[in-house]
Amino acid sequence: MIVLQAGKDLYGRLLKIYTDREAAQISDMVMEHITGFTKTQRLINKELLFTKLQEQQLQIYTEQLMRHKPVQYVLQEAWFAGMKMYVDEHVLIPRPETEELIAAIISELPNKKYTILDVGTGSGCIAIAIKKKLPAANVYALDINLKALDIAKKNAAENSVDIHFFKTDILHFSAEKTLHEFDVIVSNPPYIKKNEADKMLPNVLLYEPHTALFVPDNDPLLFYRAIADFSLKHLKVNMGKLYFEINETMGKQIAVLLKEKGFSNIIIQKDLQKKDRIVSAVLNKMDIK
Repeated sequence: MIVLQAGKDLYGRLLKIYTDREAAQISDMVMEHITGFTKTQRLINKELLFTKLQEQQLQIYTEQLMRHKPVQYVLQEAWFAGMKMYVDEHVLIPRPETEELIAAIISELPNKKYTILDVGTGSGCIAIAIKKKLPAANVYALDINLKALDIAKKNAAENSVDIHFFKTDILHFSAEKTLHEFDVIVSNPPYIKKNEADKMLPNVLLYEPHTALFVPDNDPLLFYRAIADFSLKHLKVNMGKLYFEINETMGKQIAVLLKEKGFSNIIIQKDLQKKDRIVSAVLNKMDIK
C-alpha cells in the first residue's frame, strides 16, 4: 500500500461516522503520526510504500476510530498551547477553549515569581502551559486520580517544566496547614450536568472519564463551591485571583456564588464561540462572609 492510497482509504472509512471536515482532520493526524510526514511531505512522497508495521498500525487505528474512539486517545497524544501531551482514557482531552483560559491568565500576569495552583489538573495541560509562559512562577497542581497525576508528571517531564504535583480530593480537603497562600488558583472542574449526557457525541460519552466531566443535576456548582471555599483559606487576600472555566449556562450563577463567598471584581468572559466560558474574581478580605 502506498501513502496516497492509505490516506484516501482512511478518509473514506471515516466519512461513515464523521463530517467531511472531521474525517479530513482525523485522517491527516493519523497519517502524520504513522509516517512522520506533514501533509506537504506526504504529497511529495505519495508513492512511498508503507512498511508492514505501518500497515498494521493503520489497521489498528482505523478499527479503534470506527468505534468512535477519539483520535487523541488512539494516538495517545494531543496538542495544547503548542505542546504535545500524552493522553489516554484516564484524562480529558485538552480543549481549545481551555487555551483561552490560559491566555486570559497570562495576559493579566507579568512574568514574576507568582505561586499558582491548578485544581483538578488531569493531563497537566493548564499547569504546564502556565509554567511554560511564566517560567519564574512556582506552579502546583492537584488531582484526586493517581493515574491522571502520573500522566501529568509524564507530560511535565516531556515538556521540560517543573511542577509540584500532589494528590487530594478538593471536595474533602482537610490539610489546610500543609499549603501556603497562592497568588492564583485556576480550575477547569467537572461542569456538565448528567441530564446533558444524551446531547453529547459518542466519542466523548463512551471514552472520556465521567468523573472529570459530570456533576449531579441537583448541584451543578458542586466543584465551584468547593474550590471557592478552598480559595478563601489559600488565596492571597486583596490580590489573589481565582479563575474558572465554566459551563456556558452557569456564568451568572457562579458570579453570584463568588460574590456571596466574598470575592469582588468578578468578570465573565466569552470564548471565541461567543459563549460564557471564563470567570475570574479577586478575594477581598473586607467582603469575606
